[in-house]
Amino acid sequence: MACDPLQAHLRVYMYDLPPEFHFGLLDWKGRGNQTWPNIQNPSQIPAYPGGLNLQHSIEYWLTLDLLLSNVPTMFRPCTAIRVKNSSQADVIFVPFFSSLSYNRHSKLHRKEKVSVNKQLQEKLVQFLMSRDEWKRWGGKNHLIVAHHPNSMLDARRKLGSAMFVLADFGRYPVEIANLEKDIIAPYRHLVATVPSNESASFSERPTLAYFRGAIYRKDGGVIRQELFYLLKDEKDVQFSFGTIKGSGINQASQGMASSKFCLHIAGDTPSSNRLFDAIASHCVPVIISDEIELPFEDVLDYSQFCIFVSAPDAIKKGYLLNLLRGIDQEKWTKMWERLKEIIHFFEYQYPSQSGDAVDMIWEAVSRKISSMRFNRHKNNRYNRQVIRTKL
Repeated sequence: MACDPLQAHLRVYMYDLPPEFHFGLLDWKGRGNQTWPNIQNPSQIPAYPGGLNLQHSIEYWLTLDLLLSNVPTMFRPCTAIRVKNSSQADVIFVPFFSSLSYNRHSKLHRKEKVSVNKQLQEKLVQFLMSRDEWKRWGGKNHLIVAHHPNSMLDARRKLGSAMFVLADFGRYPVEIANLEKDIIAPYRHLVATVPSNESASFSERPTLAYFRGAIYRKDGGVIRQELFYLLKDEKDVQFSFGTIKGSGINQASQGMASSKFCLHIAGDTPSSNRLFDAIASHCVPVIISDEIELPFEDVLDYSQFCIFVSAPDAIKKGYLLNLLRGIDQEKWTKMWERLKEIIHFFEYQYPSQSGDAVDMIWEAVSRKISSMRFNRHKNNRYNRQVIRTKL
């Protein structure tokens, strides 16, 4: 059955932006004036590039989901549905693959004086500012995905009234991005999800704590270096430098799947895909990132499956190891079981499924829109009365 717009939690109007803003960035070329690929045929859907690009692919999955919402023969949740008339919409979606634009086109090539990424942002600002949909509410009902922390650098201030879908607020001033109006979305994890029936138990995980990644970082990430010198010689701890190059993802997958705890330590930004790799590996995350914001925290209690340690405590000699070694098998197993229950909330897939990451993001947007609508209606209590009095 087709989704009924009246029953959907969220009615979404999506601009038909030219392909240069979305699937054209994946080297897709439609026929004639074709704007979107044939999403009913999976073989015709351009694949998103792998590696680190994939972790910020959120706009790709949301766009595909909206396109699919108008195909009655394909099954997906009816949480969000695309409507063709903007006046019927709760939110206006901007299908700009901003993270991919940054990753692929932020550097100058050949005789370019302005990068393609910057050109696209300038075109997007001009387009949005000219639209009646933007002018009506000053952009407050627009949804823009800027998951890579460096995406939308040139346009974010001009478009700051819109609702952003972000990884964290690490590189945003509070007047541009904040929890009152914006959504925190999970990274797409890079390691494969461990099947629940193959997940190693407490006694089957010989490593106490695991971290693999860049060690020398700037700003809030300097804590990684301090923890490296504190933990590197511990026999039951794996703390090493690593990247995704070569067999890096496979090594991380094996390391996390055989460890009781996986360290998520602030780097150049408060968040990283490492947290979601740990969740996919059923390795209890230890979050050492005081400024982190977590996806869907208004409906998920992370304390049920994560350990939180403040940065000042973490670098006290012996504190972190004593804390982790003091967590017995029973407590760890409860957190491990909870990880297996909530992993689907962080899975991106096509078609989307009920309760997966795409569905959860739409639900989060719906809650945010509801709150914004409440505040707008409340502010109108006396505004209209003043207008009538003046008339």
